[in-house]
Amino acid sequence: MTLLTAENFNKEVKGSELPVFIDFYADWCGPCRMAAPIVEQLSEELKGKVKVYKVNVDAEPELAQHFGIISIPTFMLIKDNKIVSRFSGLKNKQELKNIILSS
Repeated sequence: MTLLTAENFNKEVKGSELPVFIDFYADWCGPCRMAAPIVEQLSEELKGKVKVYKVNVDAEPELAQHFGIISIPTFMLIKDNKIVSRFSGLKNKQELKNIILSS
């Protein structure tokens, strides 16, 4: 799974033909650490259907600010350069998968 930065964001997200699922997180965040293995599993399961990325809000404050991230974890699904789903808080794997596949 690739970490998004201000430098690679446009190339990875805006240039993507596949939907893009982004996990905004911080290393110190307990719920973020709990979500990490779930997001990793989804990245493998949905390979070829959805690109999955992570953004460390402490390392990339400009991206966090650009998207108005005020609580973490925050998850975002982008299709055709438009945010089609955005939500905060820990979800289980099936809930995340349903949101990704139904949006």
